[in-house]
Amino acid sequence: MINIEDFMSMETKKLTSFEEALLLKSEEANADYREYANPQLANLLNLLGINKHFIKAKNTTVWDDQGDMYIDFLGAYGALNIGHNNDAVVNKIQKVIQRPNLLQTSINPIATVLAKNLAIVTPGNLKHTFFCNSGAEAVEGALKLAKIATKKSRIVYCEGSFHGKSMGALSVTGRNKYKKFFGPLVPLAEEVPYGDIDTLEDILKKYNDIAAFIVEPVQGEGGIILPPQGYLKRASQLCKQYNVLLIADEVQTGFGRTGYWFACDEENVHPDILCMAKSLGGGVMPIGAYITSEEIWSKAYGTLEKCLLHTSTFGGNTWACAAGIATIEYIYDSHLVEETQRKGKYFLEKLYDLKEKYPLLKAVRGKGLMIGLEFQSIKDHYLLSKFVKGKTAEMLEEYTGGLIATELLNNYKIITAYTLNNPNVIRVEPPLTISYEEIDVFIRGLEDILAKYKGMTGLAINNFKSIFQSALRR
Repeated sequence: MINIEDFMSMETKKLTSFEEALLLKSEEANADYREYANPQLANLLNLLGINKHFIKAKNTTVWDDQGDMYIDFLGAYGALNIGHNNDAVVNKIQKVIQRPNLLQTSINPIATVLAKNLAIVTPGNLKHTFFCNSGAEAVEGALKLAKIATKKSRIVYCEGSFHGKSMGALSVTGRNKYKKFFGPLVPLAEEVPYGDIDTLEDILKKYNDIAAFIVEPVQGEGGIILPPQGYLKRASQLCKQYNVLLIADEVQTGFGRTGYWFACDEENVHPDILCMAKSLGGGVMPIGAYITSEEIWSKAYGTLEKCLLHTSTFGGNTWACAAGIATIEYIYDSHLVEETQRKGKYFLEKLYDLKEKYPLLKAVRGKGLMIGLEFQSIKDHYLLSKFVKGKTAEMLEEYTGGLIATELLNNYKIITAYTLNNPNVIRVEPPLTISYEEIDVFIRGLEDILAKYKGMTGLAINNFKSIFQSALRR
């Protein structure tokens, strides 16, 4: 029950209107974000020098409030496969704005068509789709599906994996940094090294209560890590041999990102459950989903008693599903899957050449337009270890990928970011609509940085003057 003082306080505070939000200046937005959202995230963005105030976006390009134009090579971590504010998606949404968006007492034809189309483009005999709002939700639903369908509880996952930060998804995410404060997590989760087929077989032999093995065909947040050739195929065979379901987490790799509709297609792997999200909404609407076979769905939710055991209020809403239909149509009609194979080959060849010339670039990994660039770590440099210690040194080591990203953003107008599980790696995941000319802009900018800084020390000093000043004040 609200007291009179609280009520009077609310009456004297002025709400900010939507129109005022559109006109909010960068300084005001920063101050309000610190006050009402996540203060330390604001500090981090400012510390890295990447807190731009962007006001417009189209396809691969975004503009800031100073009129500067940037090329987006981050693509919202793989959510912008068809670019910013794609007209095909926006136009489809416009056609359904008079329809009910949320109405659970009837069958939604828009959601129905999206489910049907997903059954066509996904691998194998996947058929029944459950809609939700994000990748983490898709993983949560997939884990529950595996448990109810198999009547078993143990889940096997990989070191270095990232499946989300909700409790179930976090339980099968392979980095302790995100898990250590939230225990106890969901029990009976077993970790194995990514790409190690022998250890996977050992653990499948060891336990008879394993419901599923969840795996990313390419580890995104792990640093764009590709498994050995044939790993997914052999893992699929082992899962069948030991009566374990294979869950493919294609949240980041799906819808053409690796040069295939889904990364599993490359080795003709047919997972039992496939999770998707990110680019399914065309970069306009949040939507996630998992899809499974008729056999597994029937075992799990195939009765009137069980069909509503797992639901989502906003899952399958009209606007999001319209965006999903439009996204699939656009990828298909524009031949983006085939284009991504060609562009990825072109991009990677140029990056391999840079790696041979510049030792600062430690590794280049990727498939299609899902690319990771790993740089030498700053932690072993004498100059930095001498002057920067404690929490500041830990932060420098944690965000070394941010050094390159900062340089690319501020001096070359190129947007990238580091990967969550390996901060020495910056991800390169532009919209699949990226042009060859824009790829060349990236290559020239990166080469300029690599040529200018022979080692990580100079780059760190150039970008982290404020950190050194902070360290000296401690």
